[in-house]
Amino acid sequence: MRKVIWLTLLGLAGGAGAAAPVPPAPLQQAPASGDSDGADWLGYNNTLDGQRFSLLRELNVGNAASLKEACRVRVADRGSFQAGLVVIEGTIYATTATDTIALDATTCAIKWRHVYRRQQKPNFPVNRGVAYLNGRLFRGTDDGRLIAIDARTGSEIWRDDVADVRLGESSPGAPVAWNGIVITGISGSEFGVRGRVMAFDAATGRELWRFHTIPTGDETGADTWQDTKWNEHGGGSTWSTLTLDVVEGEVFIPVGNPAPDFFPADRPGSNLFTNCVVVLDARTGALKWWYQTAPNDPFDYDLAAAPVLFPAKDGHGLLALGGKDGYLHVVDRTNHQLIAKTAVTTVDALLPTPSPNGVKVCPGIAGGVEWNGPAFDPDRHLLFVGAVDYCSIVRSGPSSRWAMGGIFFGGVWSPTPEPGTGWITAVDADTGTVKWRYHAPAPVVGAVTPTAGGVLIAGDNAGTLYIFNSDSGAILKQYATGGSLSGGIVTYEQNGKQYLAFTSGNISKTVYGATGRPTIVIMTLPASLHPVDRSANPPDVAHGQQVYFSLCAACHGADGKSISFGGGDLTNIKSRMTSEQLMSWIQHPAPPMPQVFPQPLLKGEYEDLRDLAAFVLAWP
Repeated sequence: MRKVIWLTLLGLAGGAGAAAPVPPAPLQQAPASGDSDGADWLGYNNTLDGQRFSLLRELNVGNAASLKEACRVRVADRGSFQAGLVVIEGTIYATTATDTIALDATTCAIKWRHVYRRQQKPNFPVNRGVAYLNGRLFRGTDDGRLIAIDARTGSEIWRDDVADVRLGESSPGAPVAWNGIVITGISGSEFGVRGRVMAFDAATGRELWRFHTIPTGDETGADTWQDTKWNEHGGGSTWSTLTLDVVEGEVFIPVGNPAPDFFPADRPGSNLFTNCVVVLDARTGALKWWYQTAPNDPFDYDLAAAPVLFPAKDGHGLLALGGKDGYLHVVDRTNHQLIAKTAVTTVDALLPTPSPNGVKVCPGIAGGVEWNGPAFDPDRHLLFVGAVDYCSIVRSGPSSRWAMGGIFFGGVWSPTPEPGTGWITAVDADTGTVKWRYHAPAPVVGAVTPTAGGVLIAGDNAGTLYIFNSDSGAILKQYATGGSLSGGIVTYEQNGKQYLAFTSGNISKTVYGATGRPTIVIMTLPASLHPVDRSANPPDVAHGQQVYFSLCAACHGADGKSISFGGGDLTNIKSRMTSEQLMSWIQHPAPPMPQVFPQPLLKGEYEDLRDLAAFVLAWP
């Protein structure tokens, strides 16, 4: 029986301080691409379309080497730490397997901590983050619950049983929240579960629809399981987060491996919808279309990471997805056909067939693209993706008999003696052509994050943070964080300054050589690169006009509308930027605009910049 527990109404909330209920904050959700000003990081992949791109540009190619650590806080003593971070109005939200934590986005001070007390013993103690909507956070648990938490206080609002841990099910992935609904899935392919995705009412926790990723009976795809004995135990988990197209109202589900693993001959057929991106109507759960990366999967080649939606150069819709098969797939959303397939790690030219004697396969069971997928840079029309280079020895064997809560394999695997490494690859988004790649000394499983400042931020499991020149792949900065970077890397703005935050320290999947204790690290540029002489006086628009005619009128004209010399129309900029954003734009312009305020600012230049912005924003 389904159970929705209204803890807040009963005064039994589990957050810090057990505060009384407060009205929810105004509606705010992860935006579609282009709807965010970059100040917050509103979802696992920032925008609902999964692009992970940040509009912020204060951190750029010229100053990335100067990035410094501002603070850090340990959030747990040990264990997995793979969460994507969310940043809302100066607060970072993070999760461990049991805890949900809110901390100050500039000082690392913890504001509240909600501790979930497990109701049952978990199978995989891991969590990958929250969704945010209307002042509430939504997260799954490793014993199969979905929880709504007040984002201001940490108080628990409702709790719902969504998975059965006795069957091996859990709910570690970060949900997606949109238009009053919360969508999430279950994990547990290795236990022979029947995967499913479900939508819930964000206000009450009531289930609205469900879609089974292993079809049975007359359902579409059921005939791709020629032996129907696996229909109820065929796997098809979801492991990470989801992607959503708000225009079409479609949700894109990355679906994992079939069961039993390593014995494809025992489950003939393509085994839909395993290793697929499945596209559903987000409002009803109705199937629309799908694309499969690895039919009749022999080697645990999950599609674990959410796809990214983006426009081709001619404007029509594409999607990109990275799988544990080691490829970046680019698919046309109109005709559902493959456009490009690019290897982003070591991939066997001819895939071997599992045998009782064992075969070496690359990528192996722990290789390829894991739970963080591609990111898209619209300024450069590039896709970036991190991957693991790691091979395995796989031996097939008689399928184990399915038993409730038991591992359900059709063989065994073991790692090869070579240590795992990683790759970060930049790919032309239309053609799949590799522009540059970096071979990291350790696996890359954490997020990759491109920005309008022309830098790509990533990390590896040895604990190194990298900042690359997005155009060339040149390393601008390397920083030893002290722990494996296996989760989110986000950037945001607070009080006019750009910050970078990431998870460090992850002890899970030991084949990756993960290190450290679960810690959140915040970095920013040093004070010398930020204005230090901020005047308490109000902006002087008349002085700003003088600065404008001195620096800007030659390109933008006396009226701000001239484009004859390459300048853009400035008279409508107040509808798109705040004063702080405009100041940041002027300091860190995109070519061909010149940098009229070299860094760092000298004494008095902050007032010039502030007054200039005030004058431009004062245009009717």
